[in-house]
Amino acid sequence: MKRFTIVLLLTLFVVGMVASEAMAVPAFARKYRMSCTTCHAPFPRLKAYGDDFAGNGFQLEDQDSPRYFVDTGDEELDLIRDFPFAVRFDTWVFNDGANEKATDLRSPYGVKLISGGALSEKWSYYFYFFMNERGVVAGMEDAFIGYNDAFGMDLDIAIGQFQVSDPLFKRELRLTYDDYVLYKVAPGNSNIDLTYDRGIMIAYGLPTGTGITLELLNGNGIGGAYADHSFDSDANKSMFASVSQDVGEMFRVGAMTYMGSEDAAIGTTNDVTYIGADGTVGLGAFEINGQWLQRTDSNPLFSVNEVEVVTNGLMAEVIYWPHADASRWYCAGLFNMITSDDAAIEETSGTLHYGYLVKRNLRIGVEGTYDTENELFRGGIGMIVAF
Repeated sequence: MKRFTIVLLLTLFVVGMVASEAMAVPAFARKYRMSCTTCHAPFPRLKAYGDDFAGNGFQLEDQDSPRYFVDTGDEELDLIRDFPFAVRFDTWVFNDGANEKATDLRSPYGVKLISGGALSEKWSYYFYFFMNERGVVAGMEDAFIGYNDAFGMDLDIAIGQFQVSDPLFKRELRLTYDDYVLYKVAPGNSNIDLTYDRGIMIAYGLPTGTGITLELLNGNGIGGAYADHSFDSDANKSMFASVSQDVGEMFRVGAMTYMGSEDAAIGTTNDVTYIGADGTVGLGAFEINGQWLQRTDSNPLFSVNEVEVVTNGLMAEVIYWPHADASRWYCAGLFNMITSDDAAIEETSGTLHYGYLVKRNLRIGVEGTYDTENELFRGGIGMIVAF
């Protein structure tokens, strides 16, 4: 009876989604009067054109940007004519082997209010507010001001809060419900990981297809301010650096490093170092992404007697869309493996995901994940819509 109930719920969920219409389009598609496929395939995954668009301060190089600003008669004032907003709405139904509740209606799993665009020829902004994430108001995550083509070079600067791992693989643009786990794990009591932090990001692109990114970070995430109004928990700053190189039309290789320290109130310090390598292979209808990281913590328990912890992470992702932009369906596979001296954060899992685009901005995803560490299977079906 329980299995029949699960199947019935999932069937009704799919039928309801396929019958619905999503007539609205996201903010940039509205502004420039173009399809989501110009930048995404499928959304939210970015194509090369979408990457260039974001890197150009959310402006199209082949369109006249001044018409998107109000003519006030003051050449020193740039005001956006129509303030851009978009919403992303994610909802899922899961059967989780680790959850005694079995069938779980995770709806809405996330409701995100997004805004971004050009403030002038050089300046841009981007932010999103999680009105609902996993049942609570999560608040602001990405939020930064950018300056494009500084000093007349392909040099971009952003200040605010963002994901440290964005120059590697962007978690927010993945197609699967399952996450890139290696960016999130932190042994012991450490507050350092490669997800959200506050800082400055500088990205430089060379004509040789080489991309270099440097980040200066607080190194303690994006929690609330302390009593003295400071955002950083200590006097330390973290440094992130990555380099990426295109090799022909089909290959990209990269390397990264991260160095930071965090102090505890009892006077102990944890020094954190990452090294890693990543790559992308494009083979027609297939894209293969891979990331390896090694993290070394000198004292993640902040103990008087230091105990070093070494953690290795591996992520491999395969995406298949048979007809590129014209594809209505796609498949994705994701593999995560974490090995560590801290057994509590070890994980090995594999995910298979099938998606179908009902509309360019409305897709259905069916996904299953098997956790080999705990011998558990999680399966679900979800809807992701942007408007």
